Amino acid sequence: MSVKPPPDRLYGRQKGKSLRPRQEWLLAAFLPRLSWPAVPFGIVPRETWLEVGFGGGEHAFELADKNPDVGYIAAEVFETGICSLLSRIAPDHVEQPEPPANLRLFTDDARPLLRGMADGALSKLFLMFPDPWPKARHAKRRFVHPELVAEVARALRVGGEWRIASDDPTYQAWTDEVLGGQDVFTVSRVTERPEGWPGTRYEAKAVVAGRVPVYWSLIRKS
Repeated sequence: MSVKPPPDRLYGRQKGKSLRPRQEWLLAAFLPRLSWPAVPFGIVPRETWLEVGFGGGEHAFELADKNPDVGYIAAEVFETGICSLLSRIAPDHVEQPEPPANLRLFTDDARPLLRGMADGALSKLFLMFPDPWPKARHAKRRFVHPELVAEVARALRVGGEWRIASDDPTYQAWTDEVLGGQDVFTVSRVTERPEGWPGTRYEAKAVVAGRVPVYWSLIRKS
């Protein structure tokens, strides 16, 4: 597969509609209290997990909440999504919210973050319903990319898992092609969400619209 390497630059929107006062406060005052890597975990994590592009944050919030001994880094650049996750952590009725000890947010491009991680630093990586960048000339912008597959493999420990989900036919075909050209992961592919995979709002919208999501589980070989 011949495609240009992914550049370390952000594409697409980072800002959406005007923020409400509460959202502005969350970004200005609360986000710095759980911003990775400036603020370390408040625990010594059993494992470290990374989610790339957490969207509305429901997936990251549920997994971090159900696995309090795991250090969870949730990466997203879109302000509305960041505010959505912050609102889950610090709902309006809580006057003095405290950041969870095991959840940290990274609000920049996740690719340099991944490259800066030590070999085998991660036990799980999640890529849930990413922007498909459907035009062929935009293929270099996709996170699933031959060069990044190697980088994910380096950062994952042996036996670690990379989960991918997409409802977009172009991205599904692209992912199948990229994964078919690698030999560092054992790959399983299903069309029903596996047990233990929290749902997302994007997944729900896709199902209502009649699109069929695909779920890949990649296990790092020795």
